[in-house]
Amino acid sequence: MRVVSGKTRHLLSSLEPNPSSVQFAVNSLTSDETQATRKSKYVSHESVVNLIKREKNPENALEIFNKASTQKGFQHNNSTYAVILNKLAQCKKYGPLDAVLHRMTYETCKFHEGVFLNLMNEFSKSSLHERVLDMFCLIVTIARTKPSMKAVSTCLNLLVDAEQMDLARAFLLKARKDFHVEPNTCIFNILIKHHCKKGDLESAFGVVKEMEKSEKSFPNLITYSTLIDGLCANGRLEAAIDLFEEMVSKHRIVPDALTYNVLINGFCRGGKTERARKIMDFMKKNGCSPNKFNYSSLMNGLCRDGKTDEARGVIDEMWAVGLRPDTVSYTTLINSLCRAERTSEALELLREMREKECKPDMVTFNVILGGLCREYRYSEALDMLECLPSEGVYLNKTSYRIVLNILCKNGEFDKAVSLLVLMLRRGFVPHFGTSNELLVSLCEVGKANDAVMVLFGLVDLGFRPKPGTWSVLVDLICRERRLLPVFELVDKLISERFMIAALDVSKSC
Repeated sequence: MRVVSGKTRHLLSSLEPNPSSVQFAVNSLTSDETQATRKSKYVSHESVVNLIKREKNPENALEIFNKASTQKGFQHNNSTYAVILNKLAQCKKYGPLDAVLHRMTYETCKFHEGVFLNLMNEFSKSSLHERVLDMFCLIVTIARTKPSMKAVSTCLNLLVDAEQMDLARAFLLKARKDFHVEPNTCIFNILIKHHCKKGDLESAFGVVKEMEKSEKSFPNLITYSTLIDGLCANGRLEAAIDLFEEMVSKHRIVPDALTYNVLINGFCRGGKTERARKIMDFMKKNGCSPNKFNYSSLMNGLCRDGKTDEARGVIDEMWAVGLRPDTVSYTTLINSLCRAERTSEALELLREMREKECKPDMVTFNVILGGLCREYRYSEALDMLECLPSEGVYLNKTSYRIVLNILCKNGEFDKAVSLLVLMLRRGFVPHFGTSNELLVSLCEVGKANDAVMVLFGLVDLGFRPKPGTWSVLVDLICRERRLLPVFELVDKLISERFMIAALDVSKSC
């Protein structure tokens, strides 16, 4: 095991507390406690936990942990070990983490397996899958207890989700051999989920048959919901309905909102929104109130099918039953309205969002900007770009590029130049291709002054025009006998090592 290596033993012994920041933390901690109780002389476990949580630097957190153990009457417990291990794992400080684990083997306090479940999750996030298995084994050696079925299912689920099937099989064999673990419903469900995710429904239903043979593990709601989702994902919608009916009528398993959502989402993805609506009606009649996810799935399907008015009705129904549509739901409907060239209605919906304190985000405004431009309402789009930052709305470069691209595409060069000036003033650089296209277009329509102004502004932000763009611009200025801007640009480009090709073009004048 990594936790007993000589390297980590040395690391543990070399971890001396730094009295500077840590002593101050501990002193202030005991000072606070004295003021609060006027009785306690010692640092509490809760205080150490809070100090470590607040400390962003993992080295300092470890110093606090070590310093606390030197305080009179203090002994670390499960909570303090858990918080320092979690901190080190999140910061990927695996050497010190192994040293702390090694130290735990000599502790007499009782450790809970939850400490190791958290570490399993952290190692899995970092794709250290063998370390996930190591943490499972430490439940026996450090927590001194047999791993629970929760620990088994957690470990297996992490390995399966990461598609580490060889490790997962080896783990199950080890769990059965060493700990006499027999698969339960949860473990079978993890295997079913894996097969469904891979599209191997035959193997998934094979696992169900094994469950049915078992005297301890029977298919439950999660089992059937996973299978129904797998069928829907493979386009087998009627088979999904048949399995749903079998679950309800034969096995007497009551579906919940999540199971219904699997069906609603599946039929919506399959373009059968009317069937999805009927499923929701059936859901209501059978005493299961739709939640916001059910409504959102239905609304997404209706918008995808272009049934915008029906989707709007779903939003109204949500408010009527006391559910609050979120920003994503509103933005989905706004996008559908804009693509149907009903941007005025989308703007009304935007006002409704604000009135009902549902805050639109950057995506919402980008959708609106695109809708306005597609309807040639450029002035409104430009006004929105100008005013939104002063209203506390953060815009990114995509917001500006959406409008600029459409202006250039439709030949609105005066407005494009105005927008580009606004972008440059706010520190946003247009797309490279759009910038070159705009410069060439300005030259083609004889707007030399605008082209030069735009190029100077772009160069200041690191823009490097294509040789062809530079050639067109210089050719236009030379024809108009206005050589000063050419020389200034050549000097600027050469001094910053932008283009050697600019020299050849300038000679042609």
